[in-house]
Parts: sequence; C-alpha cells; structure tokens
Amino acid sequence: MRILRLLVSLALVALPTAPRARTLWEPPLDPLRVAAVYELPDGPYRAGHRGIDLSAQRGTPVRAPGAGTVSFSGRVVDRPVLSIRLDARTVVSFEPLSSELSEGDTVQRGDVIGVIAAGGHCGGTCLHLGVRVDGAYVNPLRFLRARPVLLPW
Repeated sequence: MRILRLLVSLALVALPTAPRARTLWEPPLDPLRVAAVYELPDGPYRAGHRGIDLSAQRGTPVRAPGAGTVSFSGRVVDRPVLSIRLDARTVVSFEPLSSELSEGDTVQRGDVIGVIAAGGHCGGTCLHLGVRVDGAYVNPLRFLRARPVLLPW
C-alpha cells in the first residue's frame, strides 16, 4: 500500500500543468437548443450531417461566435449561407442566414450577423451550424460547450 501511495504521489508530481482553458464561442442563438446532432459520415462523399441544427424560428437574430472575417456570403442551392473565418484554421458557416454582410467584412464576437431565413433542410425552423478546421468538418459543440475535465485520483 505504501508503494502504491508513493507511485501515485510521483505520478501527480510528474503531471504536466493543465493548459489554459480555451475560451468557448459566443452561442449564435440564445437559448442554445440542439435539434439535430453532428453525424460524421464514413467517407467524404457519403450522407451525413456535417454540423448541428439549432432550433429557432425564421427572423431570429444570429450572433457571431467570435471575431473574424466573412469568407463567403451568398446562395448555395436553395438557401442563403454565410461563412466566417475565425482564424487561419477555422471557418464557421450558418444556413439559412439572411445577412447584409459581404466577403471581406469583419465581425466581432457577439455581433448580429443576420437572421434565420427560409430554405435548407429545416424549412426556416432551425439554424444549421457547420465548422471546418483545416478543411475538415468537426462537431461545433466542441466550441460551444465546456469539455469535462478528469481529475487525477
């Protein structure tokens, strides 16, 4: 038992200090109600849900999750889409979103960037939020909700 306590003590001393907590994004809608979850497909061209749907009605204002630059503003198929580059690696997209912003415009965290519009797979009853990091889709909830932290025993 004494040896076990010694090993645990040494392991705790050797643990690296925790990195500084990452700042979570500003939720684009308040309240944040997830209507459909992220489902990464098995392959780049297979069916899946490469984002999350947040419940809200047409006309609801949407806020920027962080400071960035508009990288796309226009229509994709039947819906208006807005994409914001938050940093060199991360792009967040919103659809259907009616916005007055244009490519190259800058936004600050919490700025109203537009309102939910008609079109898309929800029919104006949700906001689809997609996130790409280094060109690959990732689950947006990892930026909106704190991750649990496991403490050493």
